[in-house]
Amino acid sequence: MSAALAVEAEDYLGWLSNERGRAPRTVASYRADLGGFAAWLEARGTDLLGASSADIAAYLAHLRDDLGRAASTAARAAVSLRGLYRFLVAEDLASTDPAGALDMPRAPAGLPRALRRDQVEQLLASPVGDSPLVRRDRAMLEVLYGMGLRASELVALSLGDVDLDERLMRVWGKGGKERVVPVGRHAADAVGEWLSGAGRGALEPAAWRSRDDAAAVFLNARGRRITRQGVWLIVRRHGDRVGLGPDQLTTHVLRHSCATHMLDGGADIRSVQELLGHASISSTQRYTAVSQERLTEVYRQAHPRARY
Repeated sequence: MSAALAVEAEDYLGWLSNERGRAPRTVASYRADLGGFAAWLEARGTDLLGASSADIAAYLAHLRDDLGRAASTAARAAVSLRGLYRFLVAEDLASTDPAGALDMPRAPAGLPRALRRDQVEQLLASPVGDSPLVRRDRAMLEVLYGMGLRASELVALSLGDVDLDERLMRVWGKGGKERVVPVGRHAADAVGEWLSGAGRGALEPAAWRSRDDAAAVFLNARGRRITRQGVWLIVRRHGDRVGLGPDQLTTHVLRHSCATHMLDGGADIRSVQELLGHASISSTQRYTAVSQERLTEVYRQAHPRARY
């Protein structure tokens, strides 16, 4: 049973959807988690804004011990509550964060999702035409998949970071770490078309609002540096066109797909680690499990003695 949510919680869910670009299904899961907690609190004479750290700890224990929920369910509820209270404090809607001091349960790390190659090809073929925005979308999709960039790395690209003659890009990753990554032929062609006068040049304003906008590789329709939300909307629009829903396609799924397809093609794990900018090899090793899964599936289907 769920309780009606306070307007502050509704503000949080709206922020998740509109500012953070969370998929509708994800937002619905957050809503269910918060509603369940709100109903539990209501039965005890309090509400979300009046909850304490002890209330949150007791509720998570209730999910695990009384209701027999899986560890992953309790972990998801914990993430929902932690996100809510961080938002409330950041927006000055609450003075304290009752979830901040808790040792939250962690869900087991799942395998990253990856698209099939034919799905990627359909997505990359979605932007059709030669308009400036089509050129931009095509270049962005090629870079996200072809180079395995994070959305934050894509929006941070500046003109000085791109060397199409050498087919290299300088990328600024987490913690401001710099790496230089190769640009594949398809991505180089798409970026070259975008950076032409018929692409980016057509979106340049008569007067730049800031130096940062003037230096940006990717612009929005108003001639400003594109945001992560803007990237998310573009990826979703083309995903919808080719039948890839929010649960199948995000910007990070394209990064996962890049890594998985490289390993499937014989790339060594250290090279993939360098390309993606992983600080630890353990982050990259998750993709080897995906490739191993596919290898096992192919073996079982193809080898005459594998099915016995």
